[in-house]
Amino acid sequence: MLLKNFSRLHTFPLASLFSPTLSPKPSPHSLSFSSRLVSSSNATAKSSISDSARFARTVLFIPPGVDADDISDEKILPGSNIVLGPYAGDSRVKEVEFVKSSGRARDCPKDNKPEFAILGRSNVGKSSLINALVRKKEVALTSKKPGKTQLINHFLVNKSWYIVDLPGYGFAKASETARMDWSSFTKGYFMNRDTLVAVLLLIDASVPPQKIDLDCANWLGRNNIPMTFVFTKCDKMKVSKGKRPDENIREFQQLIRQNYKVHPSWIMTSSVTGLGRDELLLHMSQLRNYWDQ
Repeated sequence: MLLKNFSRLHTFPLASLFSPTLSPKPSPHSLSFSSRLVSSSNATAKSSISDSARFARTVLFIPPGVDADDISDEKILPGSNIVLGPYAGDSRVKEVEFVKSSGRARDCPKDNKPEFAILGRSNVGKSSLINALVRKKEVALTSKKPGKTQLINHFLVNKSWYIVDLPGYGFAKASETARMDWSSFTKGYFMNRDTLVAVLLLIDASVPPQKIDLDCANWLGRNNIPMTFVFTKCDKMKVSKGKRPDENIREFQQLIRQNYKVHPSWIMTSSVTGLGRDELLLHMSQLRNYWDQ
């Protein structure tokens, strides 16, 4: 029943994103969540499981506290592969404040509050997503010049957790030295932040899959850094002479499957229409609450 009804939960025709006949290729680069955020499907594996449970463990993000055999349609967040578990809590954003910009990971806040890092190509819509999540237009600077963010920017939400805006990668309008330093600068943050709950890796759904995004995702996976794919610009139903967002997402998913035994969590969003905003905050709440227990 789960397999038959799964596609009904989505705004876009995404059933084709999931093909139970596909077998992900084994790879040494397969995602392994950190010990605190490991999927319950790995922790509660059984010798014999139902077809729906096997399917669920292949394509769904199953959080701690959820058994694959107990998943129902109502537990899957619309426009995503994310199962809502017992750690999901109050996801409302009541207040947000800018705390600081840091030029080095060691200069970031040291108050041990959990944080979510937002990462993506320079024109993927990072600032727009942050502003949409907190529902304030200018919390994160939105610029028509990609590559505006050159520092690690911490925003404190509800005085209890952080949204972290990281420099975009790709064709940032920065000096050659700054572009060369991006890799070590950002990777240093990922490898040294014990308070990092997960990376929200933003992927532009209005264009075909980009190699630089796939390379970034594979690097995070190899280093066991938990992440969620956040597909942006999903309101653009048809790009001129291009594919629809759901077609680009399907192609991206197929490429990711080549290196991941268990598919990372993903969700569709639009900063213009608000698509996925509440669902993403719910997902962040369950990760945060599990991390903070």
